[in-house]
Amino acid sequence: MSLPPRVLVVDADPETIRLTTEALRDSETRFTPVSSVEAGGAELMQQSFNAVLCDLSDGDFRGFDFLKELHRARPQLPFIGIASATDSRSAIEAVKAGAFDFLSKPLDATELRRSLREAIECSRKGIEPVSIDPRNEYEDDSDTLVGNSRAMLDVYKALGRLSPTPVTVLIRGETGTGKELVARALFQHGHRAHRPFITVNCAAIPENLLESELFGHEKGSFTGATATRIGKFEQANNATLFLDEIGDLNHSLQAKLLRVLQEKRFQRVGGSSEITVDARIIAATHRPIERMIAEGEFREDLFYRLNVATIKLPPLRDRTGDIPRLVNFFLKRFSRELGLPPVTISRGALSRLESARLPGNVRQLQNLVRKALLRSRGFSIDREIVDELLVETEPGESSRTDPDALRHWCRKLVEDASTGSGGEAHRLAIEAVEAILVEEALQKSEGNVTRAAEWLGLSRLTVREKAKKYRG
Repeated sequence: MSLPPRVLVVDADPETIRLTTEALRDSETRFTPVSSVEAGGAELMQQSFNAVLCDLSDGDFRGFDFLKELHRARPQLPFIGIASATDSRSAIEAVKAGAFDFLSKPLDATELRRSLREAIECSRKGIEPVSIDPRNEYEDDSDTLVGNSRAMLDVYKALGRLSPTPVTVLIRGETGTGKELVARALFQHGHRAHRPFITVNCAAIPENLLESELFGHEKGSFTGATATRIGKFEQANNATLFLDEIGDLNHSLQAKLLRVLQEKRFQRVGGSSEITVDARIIAATHRPIERMIAEGEFREDLFYRLNVATIKLPPLRDRTGDIPRLVNFFLKRFSRELGLPPVTISRGALSRLESARLPGNVRQLQNLVRKALLRSRGFSIDREIVDELLVETEPGESSRTDPDALRHWCRKLVEDASTGSGGEAHRLAIEAVEAILVEEALQKSEGNVTRAAEWLGLSRLTVREKAKKYRG
C-alpha cells in the first residue's frame, strides 16, 4: 500500500501554513512546515517529499536560490513558488528557474488546492514505476503490464523501440485498455525520465477551461482570472506531456496545439508574449480519428503531427489467454492492499470472465476482481459470484428484452440496498441503462455525436458529457 503524500512547506508566514493544511484537510497528505530554506534543505536530506511549496519573496529568505539548487539536484520534485502579487519576481522567472507552478499571495484556497493536488499527482505518476511482467511471475507492488498474448507482445516491442527516442507517440485503444500505463512506461524508459511527467485529461476538463489548463492565462484575461496561471505546456518544458483523450479537443484548441507542435511556441490566454517550449508529447485517444477527420471534427494536419509513431492497445477480447493471468495478478495485489488472505478462483469463474462482455476492458475486469475478492469472504471465488457481479455491472443481453430478467436485476439492486450497501439503487439502475443507451447510439452512429444526440432526443453537449462520464 502506498504511503500518504508528503509536502514540504518553506515559508516564515504562519498564514501560508494554515492555508496549506486547510486546503487538503480532507486528504491524507502530510505537511512538514519550516521557516527557512536552510531548514527545508535539512528536511529534504532526511525524508522524501512529493512536492515543495516555498516562498519566493525578495529579501533574505533566499527562496529563488533554493528553487535553482533543488531543480538542479532533483528536477522531478514539483516546486510550487509563492510570492506577493507586487513581488518583482514574476511567474515567468519562477518557471524558467524550474518551478512547477507559481501562486500569488494572498493565496486563494481553490488555486492552492488545485496546484498541490496536481503537483502530488505529477510526482506520483513520475516516480511510481510501471513494470512489464507478461507472465505474472514476480511479486511486485508497482503498476504492471501483464499478459503474453501476441497482441501484448507487439505492445512490449513498440515500447522497447520507441521509449529511448524523442518522437511524438499516439497511443490508441478502447476505454480501459491501459493507455495511461503505457504512456508512463514510455516516459520512464525514455531520455527524459529524470524530468517531470505532466498529464492532462482533455475529456475531463470543460471546454471553456481547457485552453487555460493547457496554455495558462494572464491576470485579468477573463472573468475570474485573478492571477497569472501557468499552463501544462510551460510545466512540461524540457519534460514530457501526456495528452489523454486528445480526440476531445475542439477545433480552436486543435489549431493552437498544431502550432505548438510545429513551432514550439505559444501565447497564454490574454497574453501577447511568445513562450518557447520543448516538450516530448505523448497523446492517447479511444476515438475513431480517421472517421472524425472525414466528418470534419478533427484536423488532418494535427493527426499527422501526433501520429509520428503509434502504439495500438488491444481490447481484452483480442488478448487470448491473458484474462487468467490478469485475474490472478489483481487477486494478489488486492489481497495485499486490503489485508485479506489470498484466495483462489475456480475454472468455471475464469471461463465466465473470459466469455463475458467487458466493454470497460482491463479496468472493468480489475473492478470485478476487487468486488469478487470482498464478496468471497476468504473462500474460493466461484462462478456464482462472478455471475452476480456481471449482472450488477449492467443488465445482461436478456435483460434488455426480457421484462422478467430486467425485474430480477432491479430486485437485486433493491435487495442489496436494503442490506445496508447504500441507498443508491435508483442511481445505479439509471446509470447502467443510460450508459448502454448512449454507448449503443454512438456505436450505431459510428461516433457521430450529433446524429446520436438526435436519436436520443438530447443535446449534443449532453451526449458528449454522458459519454465522457461512462467511458471514464
